[in-house]
Formats: sequence, structure tokens, C-alpha cells
Amino acid sequence: MCAFCPRQGPRWHIDLQPWAGPSQSLDEEAVRFLRYISTPQIACDHMSTDSLVTDSSPVQKPWSVCLDDRFGLAHQIRSKKCRLYSLGLGSEDTHFEVSMANGGCEVHRFDPSVRSAHVLESQRLWHHRLSIDWRDPHPAVAAQKPHSSTRKLGTILNDFGHHKIDVLKADLESAEWKVLENLILDDVLEQIGQLVFEIHLHWPGFEVSGSDSSAVRFWYSLLKELEQKDFRLFHSYKDASKPQLFLKRDTFNASSCYTLSWVNTRWK
Repeated sequence: MCAFCPRQGPRWHIDLQPWAGPSQSLDEEAVRFLRYISTPQIACDHMSTDSLVTDSSPVQKPWSVCLDDRFGLAHQIRSKKCRLYSLGLGSEDTHFEVSMANGGCEVHRFDPSVRSAHVLESQRLWHHRLSIDWRDPHPAVAAQKPHSSTRKLGTILNDFGHHKIDVLKADLESAEWKVLENLILDDVLEQIGQLVFEIHLHWPGFEVSGSDSSAVRFWYSLLKELEQKDFRLFHSYKDASKPQLFLKRDTFNASSCYTLSWVNTRWK
């Protein structure tokens, strides 16, 4: 170890990608971004949602995990060592979580609307009255409320004594962009095997500032950071049931909501 080398400090911001074109226009940014989220980067032969048997049917539903043996999740499920974290905000639909728990995963669902602090619904399905944020409570607030229900994912992992998550599912109603940024800045991604995120495009998202074109550039830069961390997109689901709007515009043939699935190709 080099005694005189500068210590690698924490990152405070992500690296923004170059603008899509010289005019820095929304049209250029939107076309690049939408093409990126609609183009799988890696093939997954065995995707599953409703049940954890091999599923090669052409009907692909939103919450898709990859069960190809090369990525390890199927083995983890078979050996009952799979762990899934589900981040939500008041969603009533827990079909995916129940299915994964029934298949052999230890499932932790985080939702601030849960009636008690920790509820064990079945042998493998926990509900926690916690919400995932992109920052921990201010120290003064934390001192007054030591059992605050809002924490960063890295903090919850430490609190629970969990070092790895095989699948991280998130449906955070536009908080996903800042939470994803936090996962990158806190270097939590290497502890995650697969990401399944619902992304919302009808507005920039919580605390995403600047012009519409700079917001899309920020979104794109976050996803490129995932790529640099060896995550590859294997499934993209465009939700036709949601308003077909992109930043309040109906000009890009886009939905306001997509569900994207990535696999960490370095996962072990």
C-alpha cells in the first residue's frame, strides 16, 4: 500500500456524460435516452416473474429476474440462499414478493405504510416500516428520533447485517433517480446481483433540478454509471397503461413509466 498516495475519498456527484448533441436540446437527449432504455445489452434466456420455474414464454411481465445459470440467482434460489429487497411506497401489489418468497428467497419488503415496525408474513417474507431515502436523517433529527423510519440502503444493510442482496426491486414513485444516485455514490452496487427498477419519466423526479434536457442527461448518466459498474440491461418493459408522456410531452412515443432489469455480470 502506498503511504504517500492520496486516499480515495467519497464521491459527491456522478460523472455526467457528454451532451447527446451540440445543441444540448431535449429532443437529442430524449432520443438517446429512450433508445438506451429500450435496447437490452445482454441476452437472458430464462426470465421469470410470476413463478420461479424456467420461463421462456414470449409474454414478459414487468418484474423480471434472470435465471440463467451463469448469473447465479437460480443456484441461490435452489440452495435457499437468495435474498431480495423490495423498496416501495404504499404499493398493495406484493405478488412478485410472495412468489419469490415461495420460491425460496428471503424477502424483505420496505414500505413506510406497513402497520408495524417489522412483520413476518410467512416463513420467508418480512415487511418493514422503513422507507429508503438518498440520505440519512440529519444527526440532530436522528438524536431526537433514534428509530427514524427513513434511511439510506447502505445504512439498512449495515443495520440488518446483510452484505449481499441477490435482487433489489424498487418502485419509488420518482424517488428512484436520487436513490440510484446514492447507491452509486455510496458504492453499494457491488453488493447487489440484479436490479429491477420502475422508472418514472413524466417529471424530472425529486430534487432533480435544471432544464428538462439536463434532467434527461442526468438520468442517462446514472444508467451509464451502472454500465461502468458491470450491470447490463436484460429486460425493458414499456407500460402502456400509464400516461404516454415524457416530461409532460406526448411527442416522443414514450410511456411515463418503464420497468428495467439489470444483472451484475461480475456477481458471485
